[in-house]
Amino acid sequence: MSTHAPTPSAAATDEGCASCAPPDAAAVVADPPDDEALAALAKALGHPSRLKILRLLTERETCITRDVVDELPLAQSTVSEHLRILREAGLVQVSADGVRSTYCVSPTGLALLKAGVANL
Repeated sequence: MSTHAPTPSAAATDEGCASCAPPDAAAVVADPPDDEALAALAKALGHPSRLKILRLLTERETCITRDVVDELPLAQSTVSEHLRILREAGLVQVSADGVRSTYCVSPTGLALLKAGVANL
């Protein structure tokens, strides 16, 4: 079992983030994270709105904050906070595009989550 988790800075700078390429789940394989790292991933998914955001990003491949706000009955500041939590957990990547930020699912973070759950 792996004893390390991705750091937020590593998750936020995954290769391909500049274009937020669609995640290819089959291409990324991860060892199961340790219990602390898996708990942090699960905690990040502990709010229904964050699950909805992650699904939305998976379906659309990339989104700017405004796209997410338009899909959910939440204020922009609330969506930004949820995106921050997902990003810090390593489940979402962000790429600055001028004054806008583009978000996408982190293939590495998603692979860690899947490996951790599969290892329960």
